[in-house]
Amino acid sequence: MESQNWSYLGDHARAHPERPAVINGTTGESITYAELDHRSNRLAHYLRNLGLRPGDHIAMVLENNMRCFEIGWATQRSGLFLTPVNRFLTPDEAAYIIADSGSKAVISSYAMREMAQMLRTRVPEGTVQLMVDGTIDGWASYEEAVASCPPEPLPDESLGTLMLYSSGTTGRPKGIVRAQHSTNVRDYIDPFRRAQIRDYGFFDGMVYLSTAPLYHSAPMAWALQMAAVGGTCVFMEKFDAKAALALIERYRVTHSQWVPTMFVRLLKLSDEERRAHDLSSLRFAVHAAAPCPKDVKLAMIDWWGPIIHEYYGATEGNGLTLIDSPEYLSHPGSVGRAVLGTLHICDDDGNELSPGHPGLIYFERDQLPFAYHNDPEKTRASQHPFHPTWTAVGDMGYVDEEGYLYLTDRKTFMIISGGVNIYPQAIEDALVTHPKVEDAAVIGVPDAEMGESVKAIVETAPGVEPSPALAEELIVYLRGKVARYMVPKSVEFIEHMPRLPTGKLYKQALREQFGTTEPARIQ
Repeated sequence: MESQNWSYLGDHARAHPERPAVINGTTGESITYAELDHRSNRLAHYLRNLGLRPGDHIAMVLENNMRCFEIGWATQRSGLFLTPVNRFLTPDEAAYIIADSGSKAVISSYAMREMAQMLRTRVPEGTVQLMVDGTIDGWASYEEAVASCPPEPLPDESLGTLMLYSSGTTGRPKGIVRAQHSTNVRDYIDPFRRAQIRDYGFFDGMVYLSTAPLYHSAPMAWALQMAAVGGTCVFMEKFDAKAALALIERYRVTHSQWVPTMFVRLLKLSDEERRAHDLSSLRFAVHAAAPCPKDVKLAMIDWWGPIIHEYYGATEGNGLTLIDSPEYLSHPGSVGRAVLGTLHICDDDGNELSPGHPGLIYFERDQLPFAYHNDPEKTRASQHPFHPTWTAVGDMGYVDEEGYLYLTDRKTFMIISGGVNIYPQAIEDALVTHPKVEDAAVIGVPDAEMGESVKAIVETAPGVEPSPALAEELIVYLRGKVARYMVPKSVEFIEHMPRLPTGKLYKQALREQFGTTEPARIQ
C-alpha cells in the first residue's frame, strides 16, 4: 500500500479502464474506472469554472446515488472540501450545515426533490444549486452543467478532503476539519486509513460491500478509498439483511462494513435465510460506529468465523483502535488496542486513571489532529486541560492491563442515580438479546428521590405486541444480567426507534419524548 500508484483514481483508470469502479447493488447499474475518472474530471472543471479554488467548499444532499462517487472524487482531485449532508435532516437542519460550511454550491437529486424544494430559499443567496436525474424550479441540471467540460484532469490537481459534520445526536452538529497530511492528489490514503488498510488486507481488485448511507463519514471515506486501491465498491441504496447476503454471493464480495444493528437483523433471519447464500468469498467483515452487544458479536463470529473485525475511531480522526476475532474472544467486549495515537483515560479534572477505572477517552497525537469549523471554543473543549494534543470526543471507557480499550458509553448519556454512575450501553446490550426485542434504548428520567431513574424504551420484534406484561417480563429478564441498581424502573414502548441509519441512536429525541416523571404508557 506504500506505492503511490495505489492512491489515485487516475492511475487505476489508465491501468484497467473497463474494471467496474462502482456497482449499485440495488439496481445493478455500474460505472467503470474510465467513466468515473472522466465524470469526476468534468465536475472538477465545472467547479473551477465557477471560480472555486482549493480550500473552497461544496455540499451534497443525496440519497445513496451513483453520482456520490464522482462528486467525491471531483473534490478530492481539485483541493475542495466536500460536505455530505444527512438526507434525513429537516430542511432547516440541512440548510444550517450548508450555510455553516460556507458551501458555494450544493448538489441534490430529483429523488430528494421535496427536501431540495424546501432548501431553495433557505440556503445563502448566490449558492449554486444543481440537481441530478431531473430538475425542479430553482435547480439547474447537473448533467447539462458538466456536459461541455473536458474529461481530462485539471492541470494543477491538488488533494481535497471531506468536511463531515458530527451526527448531532445531543445538540447542533459540528463541522470537523481534519488536519491535512498532504496536498498531493496521489497521497489520498491518510495515516488514519493506512492503519486500517494494513490490517484489513486491502488489495487491487478487491470487492467491497457498502451497506450504510454515503453521507456518513466511514461509508463515504471507504467508498472513495476503493478507487484509490483499485477495488470495486458495491453499494446498497438501503440496507436489507437478506439482500446483503445475496450481494456477497453475487459479486463475490471480499470486504464489507457493518454497524451492530445490521448484525442484529442478520442474526434474526431464519436458519433457512441465513444458509441460502454462499458467503465464502468474504475475507473481512468490519464493524464500527456504535458499540456492539457482546452476545451479538460472539454469535456473528460463530456464524461467519474469525473474519469479524472491529475498529473504534471518531469522525474527528484523533485516534484509532483495532481488534480481530481471536483477540476479541480472549478480550470479550473490547474494541481493541490503539494503532493510531496513544490512549489515556482521565477523570473530569484531567487526572489519568489506572487500568480498570472508567473515564473520558483521550488520544494523544504529535499535533492537534482536527478542529471544529467556526468554533474554537468547541475545539478547545475537546482538548485535555493540560495536554493540548490529547483530544476527546465525549466517549467513556477504560483500559485493561494489556492496553485493550472497553467502551462504557457517551459521557452525555451517563445516568446518575443516587450518586451512582450508570452507563446505559450495558443495559441496552442485554435488552436487545431478548427474542421479543427488536431494538432498545435506556435513558435517565427525573426522580425526586434518586435524582434520575433508569427507563428502558423498547421497539418490539415484528409480530410482538407491547403490553404491561411484556414490560414486566423484560425487567425480570434483566435481573442477573446487569447489576441490580441498573435494572430499569420502568419500560415504555415505541413503534420505531430513532436510530440513524449509521447505527447511532438519536437519544435527544427519546429524552424529549420520554424524559418525564409521568406513569409508564404503552404506545
